[in-house]
Amino acid sequence: MIRTFLLLLLSLPLVAADQPAGRSFLMLGGLTQIVDGSGQAIWKYPAATRDGYVLPNGNLLLTLSKNKAYPGGAVVEVTRDQKIVWEYKGTQSEVNTGVLLANGNIMLTEAGDKPRLLEVARDGSIKVEIPLGCQVTNHHLQSRMARPLPNGHYLVPQDKTVREYDAAGKLVWERKNPESALDNRSFCCLRNAAGHTLISLTVGNHIIEVDAEGKIVWELRDGDLPGVPVNRTTALSWLPNGNIVFSNYAARAPQPKLVEITREKKVVWIYVDGTKEGVHEFQLLDEAGKPLAGVLR
Repeated sequence: MIRTFLLLLLSLPLVAADQPAGRSFLMLGGLTQIVDGSGQAIWKYPAATRDGYVLPNGNLLLTLSKNKAYPGGAVVEVTRDQKIVWEYKGTQSEVNTGVLLANGNIMLTEAGDKPRLLEVARDGSIKVEIPLGCQVTNHHLQSRMARPLPNGHYLVPQDKTVREYDAAGKLVWERKNPESALDNRSFCCLRNAAGHTLISLTVGNHIIEVDAEGKIVWELRDGDLPGVPVNRTTALSWLPNGNIVFSNYAARAPQPKLVEITREKKVVWIYVDGTKEGVHEFQLLDEAGKPLAGVLR
């Protein structure tokens, strides 16, 4: 009886006594679920994911980790009752991200011997194909959370760099990480209206903001937040008020898996749960379950 109670306790979200009202979000990773403001899972999908979005029509666009059904990974659009209404089956080793574009296409990246960024139309035809200049000895480390930019370009974290490609696939901006540094592996990158880029350097527990020249203008390291570790930073969200929410992929209770901080590095909100899965990506939602307005992610 005691053992059963403890297992149940560990499965519940843990909330600090002074934690403010929670945020709702879509969690991607070993667990794919929507979590409400009280920390309870209110929707689940039975597959591991790498990226995902709640769409305007209420469906979800999910980038699936490779599995028996999708040995090369996939991007699927699913209804709330888990019916697949659109899919792209990966043709190589992994699919690492999937984003619905304003033109209706799905932007995604494939890892493998020919790493590439694609725009795929709803009829399955490939409208854009851009080769990504990655190493090919370790497919898993080739690219992570690629994102479209308002100017039609693509921002892609690759290996030990962040690269910006124009619509024709030409490299127009690059920020290399030091070869000798522990924290040289880029995971997520976001570009704001001022032209600054927020980058998570996952292995080094490090987040940096760089200007157009690549100079660091703000950073967060483990130890900067008293009582809140920075532990294998992966996903990022940049709020309109300047706050940053990041995921600690390696965190397990009692460490928080999601943390919101101000520019002054004050902790505003944390999410902790007792599950064994890390948060690979996330999308913040409002009280109605729709994407939180004005957030970069």
